[in-house]
Amino acid sequence: MFRWYGPGVTQFDLVITNAQVVRPELDRTDRGLDIGILDGRIAALEAGLVASARAEGCEVVDAADMLAFPGSVDAHTHMGIYQPLQDDAVTESRAAAVGGTTTVLNYMRTGQYYLNQGGPYEQFFPQVLDLMEGRSHVDYAFHLAPMQASHIDEIPMLVERFGVTSFKIFMFYGSHGLHGRSADQSEFLMTPPGERYDYAHFEFVMRGIARAREQFPELADQISLSMHCETAEIMAAYTKLVEEAGELTGLAAYSASRPPHSEGLAVTIASYLAHETECPTINLLHLSGAKAMDAALRMARAFPNVNFRREVTIGHLLADIDTANGVYGKVNPPLRPRQDVEALWVHVLAGEVDWVVSDHACCQAEHKVSAEHPEDIWLAKSGFGGTEYLLSGLFSEGTKRGLSPAGVARLLSTNPAARYGLTGKGSLEVGSDADIALLDPTITYVVRAADSPSAQEYTPFEGHELTGQVRHVWLRGQRILRDGSVVGEPHGRYQDRGPNRAGARPPA
Repeated sequence: MFRWYGPGVTQFDLVITNAQVVRPELDRTDRGLDIGILDGRIAALEAGLVASARAEGCEVVDAADMLAFPGSVDAHTHMGIYQPLQDDAVTESRAAAVGGTTTVLNYMRTGQYYLNQGGPYEQFFPQVLDLMEGRSHVDYAFHLAPMQASHIDEIPMLVERFGVTSFKIFMFYGSHGLHGRSADQSEFLMTPPGERYDYAHFEFVMRGIARAREQFPELADQISLSMHCETAEIMAAYTKLVEEAGELTGLAAYSASRPPHSEGLAVTIASYLAHETECPTINLLHLSGAKAMDAALRMARAFPNVNFRREVTIGHLLADIDTANGVYGKVNPPLRPRQDVEALWVHVLAGEVDWVVSDHACCQAEHKVSAEHPEDIWLAKSGFGGTEYLLSGLFSEGTKRGLSPAGVARLLSTNPAARYGLTGKGSLEVGSDADIALLDPTITYVVRAADSPSAQEYTPFEGHELTGQVRHVWLRGQRILRDGSVVGEPHGRYQDRGPNRAGARPPA
């Protein structure tokens, strides 16, 4: 078997023909190109490969004019937050595959939920890797959150030993819980006695990230810090006001209790801290509406020395407080009124959003709502799944507004892969991993939770009509989705993004 790529390769493991090939780097979609796959990578992208492929007896797949997208890089998921990680790894990676995703980046932290453990990451993270190994149908990597002072000291070790190059701060955890007000954050976060999870800690995390960028200069552009930007004090005050007034219920009440300017204020604080600490690689997560985006763009103008990335979720682009299946649409930051949804689309089309994610957090119905008071928004848990609708949702709603397929691919694949150092992902060019999703743009379907392999059993998108459905997916050249159904045993791999990964330059 040949071991090189590009023109002249005549033998392949698989050839996909008759696809419309989406090429985000070239900002176009090409017809008439065959995709030749060898040893898990794209070995050739040119017309006329089928004849030699058939002559050699290799597999040929007729894409029947479907769109061939690079497999999505779902850069924001929460596998293991509500169900055991080893269980989520199986069911929720199946949901990812159904949605055209071939790589997930999962947020993980110490404290309650996830593994329900505190302590050092040197002991915690190997358990995470063990629980994922051999269970995921898609490739995976992790973002980690430094929750205590000692975690900051572990950042260089996490980069070099485990290949973790992206980290996170939850700005509202200082005096607010995952689902609402919280009286004891130390117990919730499992942090050492006397430590506080506050603005000072956030500053010191940023200084730790900045030092790691200096220590690993060849990785500096991808050693980044993601920020969940909401302000605990504003949310606590507004939650009290909304509850006492009693005029709003459901998702409208929850949105008002975590008002949009809380996000804007947190974005502003985070941005100045990034400027102060010379930590320039900042990702502003799940911006939920007009005010959050306004603050993010203002800060980009104010601090051109900070290389911001702006993220939006498919949930905030598809659903609003009136369409999201009631309390089952509770999420942080909240879903907003329809005018915020449309404002986000304006920013997407203007090129001011860098990537779109699912923020997938599978929470089964019996855990999501209170058994005694199932309609009480304050008692419901935050978060829901949605990775299975990532590509079809963005394609459906985006293209009707003028977003090109190449634009869809940049938002779902190319941009997050580049920022987070996922070598070989996010592209269909020669040499890339053969992570390919075939989407049929002629299929219109209605979202039904019953059709999803996720363990969640409900969706805030129930009844939404989407045009464009993922039909077939390959991960590194191996099929994982056939006619909309997951096939084969899990063979997803951990993606080491550190200095010792295959093909990386050694540390300076």
